[in-house]
Amino acid sequence: MTGAELAERLIEAARRAGADAADALAVSSRDVSVSVRGGALEEAESAESLDYGLRALVGRRQACVSASDPSDAALEEVAARAVAMARAAPEDPHCGLPEGGLADLSRLPDLDIEDHAEPPLPAMLKAMAAEAEAAALAVAGVAQAESAGAGWRRSDIAYAATNGFSGAYPRTGASLSVSAVAGEGLGMETDYEYASRTHFADLPPPAEIGGTAGARAAARLNPRRAKTGAWPVLFDRRVSGSLVGHVLGAINGSAVARGASWLKDRMGERILPPGFTITDDPHRRRASGSRPFDGEGMALSARKLVDDGVLAGWTLDSATARRLGLPAPGGARRGVGGPPSPGTSTLDLSEGAETAEELIRAMGEGLIVTSMIGSSISATTGAYSRGAAGFWVEGGEIAFPVNELTIAGSLPDFLLRMRAANDADRTRGVIAPSLLVEGLTIASG
Repeated sequence: MTGAELAERLIEAARRAGADAADALAVSSRDVSVSVRGGALEEAESAESLDYGLRALVGRRQACVSASDPSDAALEEVAARAVAMARAAPEDPHCGLPEGGLADLSRLPDLDIEDHAEPPLPAMLKAMAAEAEAAALAVAGVAQAESAGAGWRRSDIAYAATNGFSGAYPRTGASLSVSAVAGEGLGMETDYEYASRTHFADLPPPAEIGGTAGARAAARLNPRRAKTGAWPVLFDRRVSGSLVGHVLGAINGSAVARGASWLKDRMGERILPPGFTITDDPHRRRASGSRPFDGEGMALSARKLVDDGVLAGWTLDSATARRLGLPAPGGARRGVGGPPSPGTSTLDLSEGAETAEELIRAMGEGLIVTSMIGSSISATTGAYSRGAAGFWVEGGEIAFPVNELTIAGSLPDFLLRMRAANDADRTRGVIAPSLLVEGLTIASG
């Protein structure tokens, strides 16, 4: 039985149980993962799973139930439970299925997110992980590889609803990672490198992954204290996507509808410098976030959430769009355990004209952030505080590593002072270049 057939059977069971409307999501996956330590196999896993979720609607009440047993008896039980729970749930005047804008299954884009090559054998994954680990250990100063792993995954996603939509699509993914430890005793430092692609053949060479992880760990040895005060901060492209994530959280339609967003009254206003555009692109070929339709079966197209620095749109599902009195643009995310919610696909922040090295020279003295720990972000005011580590810059050049520091500021203020480099990694789910921000407060621990 395919995922599409399972989703449709859930819909039929919900109808028999008395639901006025319903939708269902079925996800089947096959995973293979291998990790090595000291060149020897440490762990190998191969797993297959099937999970599904049913949302039943009775009037303006809804409830979700998830399970993994595809037997007829289990499907009937899940449907009966979902309908009973919906009848007991409080009314939500905005819940319901989309009222239009469903994807045309005869005209879905070719996203190339399924790798048709034979899945890699565990022995091949082990060899890749071992090669990456060896490359990390070959870097001067690296004492050990904390972990090295490789994996492959295939998922089949199917969605069906009582409004007549029924669609499915596959996706694959491959990954390779190394975490390296440099130094000894209390002077140990760790760093990593990680790569994920939809196609196995697109992964970087294992030696490149391991060598990068080792070099990063060794570069962090013998850290010093950063200077306290207001300084320029360059967010390396490894972490700059977190700033896009903070904007994304503030333009989430659910947060806006609750009034829990520092951007709730800023539609049409400038929130980023001129030239900064954030695009949600669901149709980027071979991208891990791409998908042919959203979590409610709606058609998808590229949207500018921020256009030339001006806030241009909220992220919405159909229920949140109704609550805000707006048309639903498509973009909902859905898991088997709950109803749809506002979501995105692949986010792309436009690049600048300068290289990261030019921005470092321009900052003169300040901080390069390469890793972040924890966060304290106010959803309503945008007050920002995060633990960080990286490198101190003097005379426009990297001088020494720093750690145990905190950077703080106000997102509504400092986002308007950003400068972008031209070094975005276009293989990531959030594509963002290195970002230079003037005048953040740095406190060294």
